[in-house]
Amino acid sequence: MTSNHDFAQSSGENSGKDNSFSNAVNSLLNIEGYPTDKQAMKLLKEAVKDKKTLNHPLIPLYAVAEPRYEDKTTNGLTKCVIDFLNSVGCQAERISSEGKVIDKRETVSNVIGQSVSVGNIKRVKSVGQLGTADISATIHGRSVKIEIKKGNDRQSEAQKAYQKSIEDAGGVYLIVRSFSEFIAWFKHYIETNVKE
Repeated sequence: MTSNHDFAQSSGENSGKDNSFSNAVNSLLNIEGYPTDKQAMKLLKEAVKDKKTLNHPLIPLYAVAEPRYEDKTTNGLTKCVIDFLNSVGCQAERISSEGKVIDKRETVSNVIGQSVSVGNIKRVKSVGQLGTADISATIHGRSVKIEIKKGNDRQSEAQKAYQKSIEDAGGVYLIVRSFSEFIAWFKHYIETNVKE
């Protein structure tokens, strides 16, 4: 594979369309080896900023806000992965598997005029798939499920069963602990699966 690979064109984009949002992917493919944390964050910011300038061509470059990202928390890492994929011509979305919270609390005044809370909070379990991944994505026409884990987080038995069902169906399932780890996987995936 050459380092000048045009990701947007190879992923089925209209060749007459401005493909400058693929700059981040082309920059990634030009990095020797795997990117450092700093390089990964720089690529993310470049991808998001390029996408913003494409979506809002009348805003001068100096006026486009510098995006801020961190991958130190599960939510932060999830946002990094989703925003990167959506900015480089892929599709990604967060899968919410949390149940519903029913809040039946009320604030009332007692006999001496104090405000007190009465009632309770009830949690209803999710009706969704047990063990589902945090992110569902389509990368170059392939279904990819991404589980985000930070610190000492480990897969539950339901998540392991879900991973097996995805892989048995021909999908890709990966566990991501840092943004640079995800970018390294993405680089390898593009280099080995996207043909010029």
